[in-house]
Amino acid sequence: MSVEGSTYIDQFPSEAKLIRTAFYSSFVALFVGALMGLLQVFHRLDIARIVESADYYSLLTLHAVLLVLTFTIFFLVAIFTWAVTTSLDRGLESMRFAWAWYGLMVAGTLMAGIAILGAFIPGLDMSAAVLYTFYAPLQAHPLFYLGLVVFIVGTWIAGFDWFRSWWAWKRENPDERIPLPTFMALTTTLFWYLSSLGVAISVLVFLLPWSLGIFDQVNALLTRTLFWYFGHAVVYFWLMPAYMLWYTLLPKISGGKLFSDPLARVVFVLFLILSTPTGIHHQYLDPGIAEGFKFIVMVNTMFLLLPSLLTAFTVVASMEHGARQRGGSGTFGWLRALPWRDPVFAGMALAGLMFAAAGFSGMINAGMNINYLVHNTWWVVGHFHLTIGTAVALTFMAVTYWFLPQMTGKKLWSKTAGLVQVLLWFLGMTFMSNSMHRQGLIGVPRRTAEPEYRGFEYEVAVGSMSELNMQIAIGGTLLFISALLFLFIVGMTVLGSRTDGIADNGFADTLSGPEDAPRVLDNLKLWTIIAVLLVILAYSLPLASIISRGGVFGPGGSPSPQFIESVLLYGEVAVDTASKVVS
Repeated sequence: MSVEGSTYIDQFPSEAKLIRTAFYSSFVALFVGALMGLLQVFHRLDIARIVESADYYSLLTLHAVLLVLTFTIFFLVAIFTWAVTTSLDRGLESMRFAWAWYGLMVAGTLMAGIAILGAFIPGLDMSAAVLYTFYAPLQAHPLFYLGLVVFIVGTWIAGFDWFRSWWAWKRENPDERIPLPTFMALTTTLFWYLSSLGVAISVLVFLLPWSLGIFDQVNALLTRTLFWYFGHAVVYFWLMPAYMLWYTLLPKISGGKLFSDPLARVVFVLFLILSTPTGIHHQYLDPGIAEGFKFIVMVNTMFLLLPSLLTAFTVVASMEHGARQRGGSGTFGWLRALPWRDPVFAGMALAGLMFAAAGFSGMINAGMNINYLVHNTWWVVGHFHLTIGTAVALTFMAVTYWFLPQMTGKKLWSKTAGLVQVLLWFLGMTFMSNSMHRQGLIGVPRRTAEPEYRGFEYEVAVGSMSELNMQIAIGGTLLFISALLFLFIVGMTVLGSRTDGIADNGFADTLSGPEDAPRVLDNLKLWTIIAVLLVILAYSLPLASIISRGGVFGPGGSPSPQFIESVLLYGEVAVDTASKVVS
């Protein structure tokens, strides 16, 4: 662990600079993405429209890509770099190598962003209004797909960087257990390699060559399936760093210890092996996939409740332990002893509470028969605003108030303002997600600039559409105000003066430590092999069926010789590189 009384920036000044820069990149994406979200709310509700409805989808794409990929993953690489260096008590192996993967991520984001904004730049013949779900038949400018490739390669190299640090540490400590934060970062990285391989193949082999005109068509169902192979798994890629923070920081901030290190390891192993073979549950209404495959995936998805339930038990037990150390007593009276006035604790605790609500709506999405009622409605949008929009985003914003002093040596500008900010976000998302779920139940569609058709009114059992729309307008406005307040607090903190006494860069102690966990939990090769086998079992037959019916490139389509040559050269290199990194 870190030296007593020292700060992170004293021990790892170069890594701290990288982490700060990744944080700031994340916050820029948060601001632009939040602004796009507010403009969407005003457009759909016909409050104020700054673009034509045809251009609305470019705003939606920018909102989704910046918040779903850029904001979350830049924050994630910062958090995992901190977790690995602090828990291993060693810096990264090469800062030049580290800045290279950060540069690739920035370059990829800019390329994709320029392609999306091309619709608004006079004289720039670009468009990427393909939404976050960027599968065929919608087609984007090649720069968009190339940006995605560069960004994902950057994340792969970042993960390899963390593995390099662990391998070096392991050579020096062959008999030591993997520290819990590093274990969480490494299992998440392995999971990311496995799940992102699907979207890498989709973009490199199909979408990018298609957009370049190398061949005329693609198998739309195949690209859609490859996307959802990645598209649902990426939800857990956002969530796993939030889980890590709940396990390693929340008990400490509560005043206690983590209830069980072994249970935390089990949870991350379960995420590694169970999260990827579930994407077809986004395709229950797709006619090209047999019902039997969909049923199997539904069962797989239900198993993912287990790591979430284990997390709820472990984290709440840890919080209760902390509250009782602070003098709390009684069956529920200990809740009052928790540090609710601390924005770090309050934000993370409220994020966890919202995630519990997201779990209930997620069960609806996972069930085949009930999913038919809410598929492609605003219910789904309400669900993932509870997951990424609250469980992840609110956790990330709250812990920023803990991390920023550690990485800058400057005192947080105002804890009171921070508390107001996290409460505003929680309140805004409560209004917005409640209305989205209710509108989804009456069939209001998602992915549309014009949700209400001329001469048609939705029947609302309780209240009215105007009341539901007002909730969304209020919620969206509160969320944007909260985002602005968050950025203001960050800016004021960064501009402040250095101060002494900021040295709390460690993790929560444990009531049950790694010595109580079976050593097999640390066998990352074993769990990776099992994860790969489950993916093969879940996807080999559906993919074979899709290809046999529609062909690799779609009915009647045949790739050009130039395309075949490029796939042989670049496709195999990409897959081979990913395989080597995982092994």
